[in-house]
Amino acid sequence: MFPLTGGRLKDYVRSISMKITEYKTYKEAEELFSWDQVWDLFDGDKDYFNIAHECIDRHVGKGTAARIKFADGHSEQYTFDEISHLSSQFAHALEEENIEFGDRVAIMLDPSLEFYVSLFGTVKRGAILVPCFTLFGPEALQQRIESSGSKILITTEDKKSLLGDVPIQRVITVGPELEGWIRSQPTDYKRTKETAGRDVAVLQYSSGTTTKYPTPIDHYHRSVALLAPSAVFAMGIKPGDHFFCPSSPAWGNGLWYGTFCPLILGVGVGAISGKFNEEVLLQAIEEFEINNLHAAPSVSRRLIKSGIMDNYDLKINKLSFSGEPMDPDTFNYLKNRFGVSPCSLYGTTEVGCIIVDYGGFPDWEVKPGSMGKPLLGLDIRVVDQKNQSVPSGQIGEIVMNRRGRLFPAKDSATVDEDGYYWHRGRSDDVIISSGWTISPTEVEKTLLDHEEIEEAAVIGVPDKDRGHLVKAFLKVRRERPNLEQEIKEYVKERLSKHEYPRIIEFVDEFPKTPKGNIKKRELLERSIRKAERES
Repeated sequence: MFPLTGGRLKDYVRSISMKITEYKTYKEAEELFSWDQVWDLFDGDKDYFNIAHECIDRHVGKGTAARIKFADGHSEQYTFDEISHLSSQFAHALEEENIEFGDRVAIMLDPSLEFYVSLFGTVKRGAILVPCFTLFGPEALQQRIESSGSKILITTEDKKSLLGDVPIQRVITVGPELEGWIRSQPTDYKRTKETAGRDVAVLQYSSGTTTKYPTPIDHYHRSVALLAPSAVFAMGIKPGDHFFCPSSPAWGNGLWYGTFCPLILGVGVGAISGKFNEEVLLQAIEEFEINNLHAAPSVSRRLIKSGIMDNYDLKINKLSFSGEPMDPDTFNYLKNRFGVSPCSLYGTTEVGCIIVDYGGFPDWEVKPGSMGKPLLGLDIRVVDQKNQSVPSGQIGEIVMNRRGRLFPAKDSATVDEDGYYWHRGRSDDVIISSGWTISPTEVEKTLLDHEEIEEAAVIGVPDKDRGHLVKAFLKVRRERPNLEQEIKEYVKERLSKHEYPRIIEFVDEFPKTPKGNIKKRELLERSIRKAERES
């Protein structure tokens, strides 16, 4: 090994003595950052780590942990102290219910005090959180409960019936039942054993196309520590920020980046509860004096189209987004309106956040439409079908190299001469609509349960506002009045209100391969040509 002398020694000394929150410029972080520095932010380490402690308990006394705006217009705020005490009571109650380390606890709630108490009480106990979207129909909920083996479901009284006959140890509804369940428990919690960094904390479902149902992905307690560079470098979160993310915490972005990212830094989370409404969101941003907003481009487009943004005193000086690319019109409007460039975060449920704009640094240049550059310390590549890196400007698949193994992100990209990545579409046929990741396979399965449908093929078709729309090609046994609307409602009720096909086209026969597989590419090309003729 060569000795460290002169400038190399000076840089090494600086790097081991700095925290990632102390970097002033992207250039400085690029030169000195190492992943070992991340652990200096936490009480835990690579061996022993607990999400509830790092997000909540160690920040007791630091003020507001959650700012929540509800669809009816009222708002609630809760401190780190309140959530710490109540989540400890929840953890004790789980223990009395014989919920052991590694047991699954499903939560089907919108952001609320009960949601955060249940979330952090579950992981504080050492049980595994299974987040479920509140707009799920019975099939989507039942599949996740059965697949995960959840022993307890925390939900509202009106959602309880969606579980049907699926066996479960107990369903606890918010209100008097939940309050009574935890009321007499102690407000501090000492685990019977410490959670290891590699213990599973969250079971997150990812929509894919190679399986019949969404795939469960394990996420570990120590995974939350790996969010720190994204929170600091990309989202620019700092103590004193008022942060807000309107994405549902039932999904990866809303949970990991909208909830855990600010909390690990002692910054309160801001959330909206209930049906999305542009006016309610703008009220929240003004009322809570939000300066750091993380929202999908589709949310920003809806705010812009509402025409009421200028009615509110908005103090936003940091903007970030994920889930889909941002179109030039939205980017330019936001930059002109707030004087800052929206910054992209790209990742997947399987590999996490891997490519970002470095919005936390004044010397970072945002290229509109670009994904940014790989997160510091990660080996991200764009490769061809032989897993060889492609030259600048050539399309390939994004992969992450981890200890010699390549993990595909299932998206295509090009890299320009400055090292910026540019998204070139999905490498499989997963649909991303308004930031939601939708499995065509799951939608097709639900459609085929309808008595009139013989065959179904679901694709995503380009849309200016939503990125893509879910379109279903259907071969039916017989056409009858109002069948199209009936089918849409059928999927809404059984699967989820964001996954139903907004466009339906009835066909006599499908184009197929010699093996009998439906040619989805041909259906997509047909749809694009049809849209071009009608525009």
